[in-house]
Amino acid sequence: MAPVPNARNLKELPKFRDGLSYLYVEHAFIEQEAQGIGIYDQEGLTLVPVAALGVLFLGPGTRITHAAIRALANNGCTVAWVGEGLARFYAQGLGDTRSARRLQRQALAWADPKLHLEVVLRLYRKRFREPLPSDLSLERLRGLEGVRVRTAYASWSEKTGVPWHGRSYDRRNWVASDPVNRALSAGAAYLYGLSHAAIVSSGFSPALGFIHTGKLLSFVYDVADLYKTEVLIPAAFLTAAEGNLEVERRVRTKLRDEILRARLLERMVEDLLDLFSGLGLPGEDEVEDEEPSRPGGLWDLEGEVEGGVAYGGADPGEGTEEPSG
Repeated sequence: MAPVPNARNLKELPKFRDGLSYLYVEHAFIEQEAQGIGIYDQEGLTLVPVAALGVLFLGPGTRITHAAIRALANNGCTVAWVGEGLARFYAQGLGDTRSARRLQRQALAWADPKLHLEVVLRLYRKRFREPLPSDLSLERLRGLEGVRVRTAYASWSEKTGVPWHGRSYDRRNWVASDPVNRALSAGAAYLYGLSHAAIVSSGFSPALGFIHTGKLLSFVYDVADLYKTEVLIPAAFLTAAEGNLEVERRVRTKLRDEILRARLLERMVEDLLDLFSGLGLPGEDEVEDEEPSRPGGLWDLEGEVEGGVAYGGADPGEGTEEPSG
């Protein structure tokens, strides 16, 4: 198993927020054991109580049985297949029926022009350490953001002695790019994988972006941009300063260590929840997944009505075995 966060730390599983615990496993075999799962690796067997687990990240070299997946699903644990150290996000499997309220709030904010703008403004303001005037226009914020990023590039170029001639790379001729640009591109892919994992594990959609639009990963780019000057740019320039060989591999290692130190995955989820709080959207005050196995609601012009109920004068109990919605 890998050093991020591994199954040996069962007494204090890392928390996303609101009780959502996560575990990352690689190079191991996972089987059902009693009411939980057992993780077998070169160190032996580690028992994991799945009732305390919200998300299980499966890294490279991981095998898992059908029985273990069933145990995780029955306990409402999301399973995600990722790259080394969460560097890529490949697929996910949802556990027991979960609330879609976070996704619904994201969609409502995305579709409402005023709320959409408010989320965009929040995304920009989160990138600045100092408070910004409340009357700044979107165009002015874009300009300040451009200056902030250019200043970060210039600052780290000066600190490390790595020449900086601007962001430039050609996907068709990768080796033609200078080392720092290759490190930036490889590091960005790593950061996108982590952001993708945080988004889907928190119940949001990676496609409904606010600043970025039109791509299936638009919201991934929105979230990753919050941390680029903090973790990506320093890691890329420091990596390039250490030499020109294997910058892609070395920047991923450096990013992994910094992400663990900064507990960036937990911070991402906190920022995600903060983005959509206080917008006056339906369900903001409700407890998330308080009853994950109960039926969902039914849409109505007057608002959501209760699901799992027989309407239209049916016999009592009819239609309740297979919940509607």
